[in-house]
Amino acid sequence: MLPDDRPRCWWSTGTATADPLMVEYHDREWGIPIDDDAELFERLALESFQAGLSWSTILRKREAFRSAFRGFRPDLVAAFGGDDVERLMGDASIVRNRAKIEATIGNAAAFRDISNAVGSFDAYLASIVTRPPRRLPGTATSGDVPATTPASDALSVDLRRRGFRFVGSTIVYAFMQSVGLVDDHLPGCWRYAGAAAS
Repeated sequence: MLPDDRPRCWWSTGTATADPLMVEYHDREWGIPIDDDAELFERLALESFQAGLSWSTILRKREAFRSAFRGFRPDLVAAFGGDDVERLMGDASIVRNRAKIEATIGNAAAFRDISNAVGSFDAYLASIVTRPPRRLPGTATSGDVPATTPASDALSVDLRRRGFRFVGSTIVYAFMQSVGLVDDHLPGCWRYAGAAAS
């Protein structure tokens, strides 16, 4: 059951009973700009883990991921070693995919390096993705929401050049949607008036 009768983007409510975690994520997080490095790293890591799975699965495991990955603090995750990989592979409360786990650890080191070089990961993103966020036109439908854009292509290429893995353009675009680098709320959604509005 929805918490209220406000109209929302189709993906957050589904066709049957809405998942409260999806609704909460849509209403309070998706598309809202963030600049905190740990939160940016968490969203990028979770998008990478989501590849091939449903987002609701990731949301149900989110607290376990946060615990397993030490709050997604890039400096801490970058220091993980082989014992940590085995610990994570044995943790049934998260997605146990060795390639994704190892990529997340390597990505933490690359993320930290970027942040140290330019002051923050948010500053790095601002150097590649134009702001304010692109917004869908008032006539847009769900079919107009892209899976990739030239901006996600460029960011994906640059992240891979810097050593990131599991950052193809589709994953990167989902990350951009998540952290408010684009605003893909649809006309008719209560959030369309502006992702920063509550």
